[in-house]
Amino acid sequence: MSVYGNAEQLTSLISRIIAPNPGPMTGDGTNTYLVGQRELAVIDPGPAIPEHIDALLKSGQQRIRWILCTHTHPDHSPGAALLKEETGAKVVGAFANDGLHQDVSFSPDLEISDDEIIHGDGWDLRAIWTPGHVSNHYCYLLEQEGIIFAGDHIMNGSTVVIVPPGGDMADYINSLRRLLDYDIRQIAPGHGDLIANCKEEVDKLVAHRLGREKKVLAGLEKISPADLDELVLIVYSDVDSSLHEWAKLSMTAHLIKLEREGHVFKDKKDRWIFKR
Repeated sequence: MSVYGNAEQLTSLISRIIAPNPGPMTGDGTNTYLVGQRELAVIDPGPAIPEHIDALLKSGQQRIRWILCTHTHPDHSPGAALLKEETGAKVVGAFANDGLHQDVSFSPDLEISDDEIIHGDGWDLRAIWTPGHVSNHYCYLLEQEGIIFAGDHIMNGSTVVIVPPGGDMADYINSLRRLLDYDIRQIAPGHGDLIANCKEEVDKLVAHRLGREKKVLAGLEKISPADLDELVLIVYSDVDSSLHEWAKLSMTAHLIKLEREGHVFKDKKDRWIFKR
């Protein structure tokens, strides 16, 4: 059971404080990581919950210099403004290209770019652009320890929702595979515990997504033409119906990918049709 407000030391350079925002999409809550010893980077400050910000300030002890956001969903970035106000630290991240489910208050001091490195006292964090969950998603690789802060690119215990139009299934699968180009020994997800084997996790997630895609095609071949409400009952028959509204978002991302590849199309009534 999570103990909110407590800093858990994970490695010599990393501690974690879990935000008190548990839920179906956040698990026990958003993981906020503090990286460094003499000067700190905070990764994903989480929601703007005063007691969570107070816990970060207490643990940071006036050493917080950077605030990095993997993306701008409301459970990851709104705390940045409050933390900056208290510390004067620089906020780092990227703007989203759509307004759906986004933290519109996000205002970075540094708009990060792919492969850019943030240097601190005794640590280096490399930004890796990983679009898919949303278009402005970045992971940050702590090069000294080979640990990647994965935000919502990879979560422990559940799969990531892909939300069109900012989210893109083809981009997501490609971004997963891109992680294999780096020396990554562990994954620090935005929700859940550390994941030990990057390659094994990436292979598992790619296989899961492609397997789900086969279910989309098979389901559509069976009941085509179909709308999302009809199709989700077949494609996500293994998922609790209370989560089907979220599942329809990822399913739509699969359908858009399959449409680009020429396997499906939509009719004038917005029903999806299997291309025979």
